[in-house]
Amino acid sequence: MSFESEKQFNDFQHFARGIRRSGEFSIRESNLLERCGRAMMELHNGTRQPQDEQEKVFLEQLHSDGVITDPYAKVFKKYLTVIRPRHLHRLCSVGDEEMGGGEFGNSSGGEDSSID
Repeated sequence: MSFESEKQFNDFQHFARGIRRSGEFSIRESNLLERCGRAMMELHNGTRQPQDEQEKVFLEQLHSDGVITDPYAKVFKKYLTVIRPRHLHRLCSVGDEEMGGGEFGNSSGGEDSSID
């Protein structure tokens, strides 16, 4: 049988409460990851050689840029996408160059402007 592993796959580093409770995967996907995820990770890292044709197809589709039809490769690709670091894009500026070069008010800047 392909994707055999003795232990259940858990990634507590990325999913502190478990893969099922993360909300990222459907029930079917989380069951598949928990059952076969350790074997998929070993195949992806290269620490395990493919045992049969289904595991070879998994590796081919996982590392290609084409359309993924294998359900194992599809779920594991989604897993890799979810755990990838996210880039934050902030829409703020460091300085305010349009408002007069960083001055605090719209005063004329002369010595005559005082608060009475």
